[in-house]
Amino acid sequence: MQQKIIRIGTRESELAMWQANKVRKQLEDHGYETYIVPIKSTGDIVLDKPLYELGITGIFTKNLDIAMLNGDIDIAVHSMKDVPTVLPKGIVQAAVLKRANHHDILVLKDTEEFMAQREGIIATGSLRRKAQWLNRYPTHEVVDLRGNVNTRLEKLDNNDWNGAVFAAAGLERIGKRPKGAISLSWMVPAPAQGAIMITVLEDDEFSKEACALINDRDTETCTKIEREFLNRLEGGCTAPIGALAMINEVDKEINFKGVLLSRDGRKKLEVSKKVKLGAHKYLAKDCATKIIERGGKLIILEDEGIEKDFSIYSTKKLSEVQKKLLPSSIKVQDSDFIKIRFNRIAPKEVKNELENVVLTSKNGVEALLYNFTKDELKFKNIFCVGRRTKKLIEQKIGKVTHVENNAQKLAKYIEENVVSKKITYFCSSLRLDVLPTLLRVKGILVNEVEAYKTMYSPVKLETKIDAVLFYSPSTVESYIKENNAEEIAFCIGDSTAKEAAKYFKNVQIAKIPTVESVIEMVGIHFAAES
Repeated sequence: MQQKIIRIGTRESELAMWQANKVRKQLEDHGYETYIVPIKSTGDIVLDKPLYELGITGIFTKNLDIAMLNGDIDIAVHSMKDVPTVLPKGIVQAAVLKRANHHDILVLKDTEEFMAQREGIIATGSLRRKAQWLNRYPTHEVVDLRGNVNTRLEKLDNNDWNGAVFAAAGLERIGKRPKGAISLSWMVPAPAQGAIMITVLEDDEFSKEACALINDRDTETCTKIEREFLNRLEGGCTAPIGALAMINEVDKEINFKGVLLSRDGRKKLEVSKKVKLGAHKYLAKDCATKIIERGGKLIILEDEGIEKDFSIYSTKKLSEVQKKLLPSSIKVQDSDFIKIRFNRIAPKEVKNELENVVLTSKNGVEALLYNFTKDELKFKNIFCVGRRTKKLIEQKIGKVTHVENNAQKLAKYIEENVVSKKITYFCSSLRLDVLPTLLRVKGILVNEVEAYKTMYSPVKLETKIDAVLFYSPSTVESYIKENNAEEIAFCIGDSTAKEAAKYFKNVQIAKIPTVESVIEMVGIHFAAES
């Protein structure tokens, strides 16, 4: 005997009612009594503005959340792509139904010939679809299209547009996909597109148990990854973000693809990764991190608009790609404040198989490779500082025994774990003495081999700037020779920051020791200052 009738909350559109009835049927197939309670949403009421201008999180779900918290409904049925990645306090995800078609489709007004031409007009209310279309067809015009599925189809008929982009699942569910519609398989869908989500009050055990019976575990797994990716990029209706995770049943793998674009489609960052099913816990995090490392947050910040202009100076020449990661309101100047010259290293320094070798920079690795072939470098244990140095060593020389993110930690590790009390340190003519000093204090014999020369090449700044970007202690030392320390110092790592702190009052350290991470830190800082 059931304890209560489950009240199903839904929006009033034809598609929303179709989805609610699907949930209703599945619950009733399991013996539960239900009825549907239609609720208007803000997104249905305000049709004269693009979604991103309304500034409401969960524009299509907010009124259903309120109805649930008020006790007017027991569960709510949503198009999962419309649901914010963080649910209101007291509301939880109860189930995800088996996913339908995840693709976007192009509904044509006439023919598809315009796609090969310079001129074209496409309609969509989605920033993600607009950005991806403009990225592929930059000379086309994209106009805003709002309303429910039926309203949008009518607007397409009544305007001189070439076509409009829809979610395939929405049209297919209510039987209104036109025969000539084109599947846009190249377009990365919205996270959870094609999936139906059911939410419930956290303490409503009866409704949670009922909904668990109609949950599709594979869809739940994939949409969770997609939504975590979205959440980690801090995206929502105001950022063009796409994500798709799919399970390959044959290989038992999850294939993931994610994309972030600028709103005008000119900038695009993509990521893809494949992992074994069951080993996917960090898949979304790893992929989001990769997008962020390549300047993803700066794309979002630039779209949000930084009104005030700022000027920065990089003590290392930046590539054009790296410069483009900065919002247009941040003006950048750059120059190499240090120059590197590789020394000739005597063959006797690497003649015998060296037991313990220390490398603290990519320059040291490149200096060795300038003098010797990989086969001539017979190192038993290689210790290094920095993951990029590690990556280069393992690509060009051999396996790294241990890596740390700064010299102090590496010295401590060597002191505690190296049995032989002798190391060879391939270093620069200019360097911090932290590592050899710490090791010698502990009785470890350090053979320092000067592999390359670091030469100062300072530039005197003639105009006022707001910040300086530093990438090594040497770049700080070079800068100070010709300039005052009045600006903010953005540093690539701990050692660089420690040197900068001797002169600068405001020193900030990148979370990840990469040039891109320093650039991202600059963009985020000045966005907050605007």
